[in-house]
Amino acid sequence: MLRPYKARATVAAIALCFTAAATLGLGFGVQTLIDVGFASDSIAGLQQAMLTLLAIASAIAAGTFTRFYFVSWLGERISADLRAEVFNNLVNLHPSFFEENRPGEIMSRLTTDTTLLQTIIGSSLSMALRSMLTLSGAVIMMFATNWKLSLFIVVGVPAILVPILFFGRKIRKLSSASQDSMAQVGTYAGEVIHQLKTVQAFNRQAFEQGMFKGEVESAFDVAKQRIRNRALLIGVAIFVVFASMIGMLYSGGSDVINGVMTAGELGAFIFYAVMLGSGFATVSEVWGEVQRAAGAAERLIELMNAESELIEPPESPELGTQEAAIEFKDVSFAYPSRPNQWALEGFNLRINAGESVALVGPSGAGKSTIFELIQRFYDPQQGEIQFGTTAIKQTSLMELRAQIAVVPQQPVLFSTTVRNNIAYGQPKCTSDQIEQAARAAHAHDFIEQLPDQYDAYLGEQGVRLSGGQKQRIAIARAILKDPRVLLLDEATSALDTESEHHIQTALAELVQDRTTVIIAHRLSTILHVDRIVVVDRGKIVAQGTHHELLKTSPLYKRLAELQFNERAHARSQEMA
Repeated sequence: MLRPYKARATVAAIALCFTAAATLGLGFGVQTLIDVGFASDSIAGLQQAMLTLLAIASAIAAGTFTRFYFVSWLGERISADLRAEVFNNLVNLHPSFFEENRPGEIMSRLTTDTTLLQTIIGSSLSMALRSMLTLSGAVIMMFATNWKLSLFIVVGVPAILVPILFFGRKIRKLSSASQDSMAQVGTYAGEVIHQLKTVQAFNRQAFEQGMFKGEVESAFDVAKQRIRNRALLIGVAIFVVFASMIGMLYSGGSDVINGVMTAGELGAFIFYAVMLGSGFATVSEVWGEVQRAAGAAERLIELMNAESELIEPPESPELGTQEAAIEFKDVSFAYPSRPNQWALEGFNLRINAGESVALVGPSGAGKSTIFELIQRFYDPQQGEIQFGTTAIKQTSLMELRAQIAVVPQQPVLFSTTVRNNIAYGQPKCTSDQIEQAARAAHAHDFIEQLPDQYDAYLGEQGVRLSGGQKQRIAIARAILKDPRVLLLDEATSALDTESEHHIQTALAELVQDRTTVIIAHRLSTILHVDRIVVVDRGKIVAQGTHHELLKTSPLYKRLAELQFNERAHARSQEMA
């Protein structure tokens, strides 16, 4: 992901090397200060040493500024690119992926994990690279200054690498587990807050508090293990480094006393040794962070590489030139989460272009599954579905879904304005077209009463509107899209009697010359359709008009009697 930003990465790398070299130059400055500034008893020598140190400090400051800016920029940029790439892949995945993977956990990966990587790339990794360069340079300068003393440090290096490698693996596993546990906490909290009215209605606040505390404590236990291992790693590395340095100081001090080396050389060597020690301490500390980031990266790469089970053909025929007929040919389908239970079995149905067909049946009969398959959210295990003369597997998902508009039973609104919600399926439409669609859906009047009218913000999932108002916004969205195929999941179920009359009139105009499929929960709303199909246990058990089915279908007759008797009873109650 760095490849598109080669120039900035190169500048950051040059600045990193320059800063490391300048930092190592401080050792020469220390030697000059002691041997020239102090030992010569000369103010001129001291000034020369000070100017040398000031020049080195200026170089370090300039290099650090450049390195920090470009590395931090790269961290932010790659984090943003990573979020976008993961999200771009997510919105194209098949729906069953989200049945097998919890949305809350996916959101945690998209936000928390990318933020962690941003910190690592933009800060910790830069520190680690700088420390590794200064560490390597310090070893070279130490050997150049005094090879005998350098052996004390070299002996300690393997003793440091062993704990880094050992604890690093454990930290990586624990970091991934820690991210998973935090995702679980976020998922649980999100679900409770989303369903807060239900929690409070059943007085389950104390229960949910206890359950959430259990999730938090579980995440804390994993974090404790990770922290303990990181602390051990840092502690062991620092002890080994400084133990080596103490041995080196004793030997070096003896050499100065015996006149084998100058005090300036020893001072420079100590400086390099301190740099080596601090470099190892930084690397060992950051190594734990890098291992933690590696766990986060694995989770993100898993999402980036997830592939949709809905395979699109390399070339897609135009559906706009074909008749908008839909045909199920011997289709059998089971949801991935229930592979041994057919939702549809040996299902055959042809819906002619311009025909309005209502699907009727008890709950779980397979009516919603038919809608899912028409939009190709899933592919059937057996048989095929055709749009016109083309199997929908042979066309692109965008081409297929461009022909279809859906009005669900539970309308889906986004946390944006009324205007954007209505125009969701036709983003290039004009304000006049949006208003015309709202008028056709009998939504214009209540929209005009909102504080900002068409620019009113609706809140999360349209929380500021009533159920009937949400439904009319969803209908206006479908009207504006002007589809060739219309899928209505009892589109007037949330409306009062007066609004239902207006919407039925609007829908009667909307379905003209369109292929319309309606899932009917109330039989009174589908008496006008061309054909009613009765579905039970994933199969068609009868089809025909309302009056025909009353004579030929016991199931339809029973459903009709139950509903119309309930409606008559309700009407008599109102009159009473």
